[in-house]
Amino acid sequence: MKRDGTPERELLFLSLGGSGEVGMNVNLYGCDGKWLMVDLGMTFSGGEYPGVDLVLPDLEFIEERVDALLGIVLTHGHEDHIGAIPYFAQELGVPLYATPFTADLIARKLKEAGLTQSVELNIIEEGENFRLGPFDLAYFPLAHSIAEANALLIDTPHGRVFHSGDWKLDEDPIVGEPATAADLRQIGDEGVLALVCDSTNAFNPEPSGSEGAVHKGLLDEVARHDGKRVVVTTFASNVARLQTLGDVARETGRQICIAGRSIDRILEVARDNGYLADFPDPVTFEEAMSLPRGEVLVLATGGQGEPRAALARMAEGNHPIELASGDVVLFSSRQIPGNEIPIGRMQNTLAQRGIIMVTDRQRPIHVSGHPGRPELEAMYGWLRPDILVPVHGEMRHMQEQARLALDSGVPEAIVQKNGQIVRLAPGKPEKLMEVRSGRLLLDGDIIIPADGEAITIRRRMAQNGLVVVLLGGEGRCKVEAFGLPLDEDHADFILDAQTAVARAVQRLKGAAKGDPAAVSEAARLAARQTARQWSGKNPQVHVVTL
Repeated sequence: MKRDGTPERELLFLSLGGSGEVGMNVNLYGCDGKWLMVDLGMTFSGGEYPGVDLVLPDLEFIEERVDALLGIVLTHGHEDHIGAIPYFAQELGVPLYATPFTADLIARKLKEAGLTQSVELNIIEEGENFRLGPFDLAYFPLAHSIAEANALLIDTPHGRVFHSGDWKLDEDPIVGEPATAADLRQIGDEGVLALVCDSTNAFNPEPSGSEGAVHKGLLDEVARHDGKRVVVTTFASNVARLQTLGDVARETGRQICIAGRSIDRILEVARDNGYLADFPDPVTFEEAMSLPRGEVLVLATGGQGEPRAALARMAEGNHPIELASGDVVLFSSRQIPGNEIPIGRMQNTLAQRGIIMVTDRQRPIHVSGHPGRPELEAMYGWLRPDILVPVHGEMRHMQEQARLALDSGVPEAIVQKNGQIVRLAPGKPEKLMEVRSGRLLLDGDIIIPADGEAITIRRRMAQNGLVVVLLGGEGRCKVEAFGLPLDEDHADFILDAQTAVARAVQRLKGAAKGDPAAVSEAARLAARQTARQWSGKNPQVHVVTL
């Protein structure tokens, strides 16, 4: 590799997102002077960044080398793999490649952003080969919790990579036809240099389970609650689960009602691409509420505790679908790490109202879309890669998968993190250098650095409050405080702070008296010290000189 980061006659791998974290997947392959991007995802802030919902990858490395970028290939349609496309695709200016269902999801995002005419989107059928520079590519279908999840077979002059994407093994996937063990063995027979693999469930000693088994679990559970209004919350993108719920509604004599725009959108995309053809026609909210309680099955978004989603609004009693004591909510989804608090808050609200809740801990109503240890071991045996590169997981997940692979006979495993360039071939795999990676935030309508001053100050204000000092002529000042725990003593604190600021400014001598910066700093320190004495907090202090 050249000093400027240009790949020479070699095969490089670089993650700018998704290695060392779950979500925001962005992977780069470098070969013979060119780069290929696989996936361009986002994640949610989870409260880490006050006032911010969406977190985006920092693409500075590839933006500076965009002339060498050939295209962006998308493995599947989950937000942590395609969600950042509207924010970067036009700037990067390269073609996108996706299978039909995923491409339809992307096309709708581009249309909403007004980018349909600005971004080239190419539809590639599963199994169809296409070539970008030194990369010969083909989609390889695997099971996951969304339609058309695919691994990528990436052939290069320096060896073949099997980039797994998100996957699991499923003998009864309900939707789609994933590759068989024989298909995977054949790829292994042809030779695999590197398996770049999902690490999410590397600690799970059990297989992820079949989507077909969820059908029986949900059927039994809905049937148990005869005569009660039942709400099921699941991930909108799980087309197989939507098919299952449509079948369950029909088998239990219930009408389907959809509560959540994202489910409506996925239903439309799925039907446009040949899925869910026999899904029941949903009834409206008004029709659902007029039906006997035991004759409706509501599909709702919001299982992660999102405050504006349908289920949270039902819990609070401000949604057209009304729940009452004895009604049932089935959580046919996993709890994403980081969402424990909002989920718990919503579930406590439901419990307080006497609403029955059932999760996958109590009944078999959900299975993961990611491979457990037995599935990982099976994949190693079929593909027989020379190198394992764990991705899609926190560091503990990736380290655990590396240990599992080595114990299973994979010759080499290299654990990298975002920003580390790894040479896969020729020679022994090794880390070459570390480049800038990180996070950007969509703050309102503006993309800002996650470690920038705006978020730093906002976080300090959230933790410690804010004091504003207004300085006038002749030592006059006014102090205002926000967020300090001084409700009863607020007026006394203000008087004390104003006195302290005035004294601090009056004590300045010589040139400092006429130096605006010195005056402002003296006022800031005096106000902060007074706030600390009164409250024990160290607030953000802002001084305005009039």
